[in-house]
Amino acid sequence: MVNANRVEKGGFVTLTAVLAASSLLLFSADSKADSGFYLGGSVGQAGVQINDGDPVQPIVFDENDFAWKAFGGYNFDVTVVNLAVEGGYVNFGSPSMSALGSQLEVDIDGFDVFGVLGFNLGPIGVFAKAGMISWDAEISVDGVSAGSDDGSDPAYGIGAKFNLGSLNVRAEYEMFDVEDAEDVTMLSVGLVWIF
Repeated sequence: MVNANRVEKGGFVTLTAVLAASSLLLFSADSKADSGFYLGGSVGQAGVQINDGDPVQPIVFDENDFAWKAFGGYNFDVTVVNLAVEGGYVNFGSPSMSALGSQLEVDIDGFDVFGVLGFNLGPIGVFAKAGMISWDAEISVDGVSAGSDDGSDPAYGIGAKFNLGSLNVRAEYEMFDVEDAEDVTMLSVGLVWIF
C-alpha cells in the first residue's frame, strides 16, 4: 500500500530539485552568453563643477555638455555573478560659462580602466564598477588657452543593462574624482557587443 503523504513529499522534493537545477542552468546560461570580449560605445551628458577657491570673488563653474565614450573589456565565465575588466576613452565635451565678462571653457578627456561586478535577473542586469582615470584638462578664456593640467584619480560607476543576446543596451552613471574639481560625472546610454 502506497502512503499518500510520502508521494506528496516525494513529488514536492522532486519539483524543488527540478526548479533549483533549472535556476542554476538559467544563471549559468546567462553567464556563458555574457562571457568573452566585448566592445561598446555610449553617449550622454557630462557635468563638471569647479570652485576656484577665491574667498573674495569666487567663481563656481558648474556646467554640463554632450559627452561620449568608447570602451572594451572581457567578461569572465563565472556562474551567478558577472566579473569583467573594462577600459576605454571618455570625452567629457567642452562645458562653458560666462563669468566676469569672459567665456570660460573646460575640455576634459581621459583613459579609464575598471573592475566590474554585477548580476543578471533574467534579461536585465545591474552592475557596479571601480577603477582609475588618467585625465587631461585644458581651460580656455575667450578661446585662448589659460592653462592645462593632468593626473590619475579614482573613478566609480553604477549601471543597468538589457540583454538582447550578443547585444546589450546599457545605462550608466559614473563619478570621476578629478583633482581640483568638486565634481565630474557622466550619465550615459549605449550599446555593447559581446563576441
